[in-house]
Amino acid sequence: MQRFPMTQKGEQALIKELEQLKTIERPRIIHDIAVAREHGDLKENAEYHAAREEQGFAEGRIAEIEGKLSNAQVIDITTLPKDGKVYFGATVTLVNVDTEEEVIYQIVGEDEADIKNHKINVTSPIARALIGKEEGDTATVKAPSGEIEYEIEKVELI
Repeated sequence: MQRFPMTQKGEQALIKELEQLKTIERPRIIHDIAVAREHGDLKENAEYHAAREEQGFAEGRIAEIEGKLSNAQVIDITTLPKDGKVYFGATVTLVNVDTEEEVIYQIVGEDEADIKNHKINVTSPIARALIGKEEGDTATVKAPSGEIEYEIEKVELI
């Protein structure tokens, strides 16, 4: 069985979503289905079909989250050595060698990745190029537009 890395924040977010789905969304959908059934003929009842479809999505998401949590390898980044090396969970400040543009990324698990919030998946090309390197090193990232070279300016585990 393959384990998937996840930060403690990522695990807590999934647990919270699962709780919301099970305790609030699931009962609401069941109620909506019961109300729609009272309206008679189910074949032409749009409310009933919409509620059943919503139920399918919710149950699918519940199963997906439970599966992810059962296969998660939760990593407490506060216990990792603060030695300037890039690890899972690290927040890395990079400088593009060509443009001198600075970017900051945190390396996280698949479900936590959100490029708008500067969180990148550990399996992304950038993260793969960074893991194991340390402050002062350069990393070459193979991007669709060509290779991009970054200098690792700072590594933080926060």
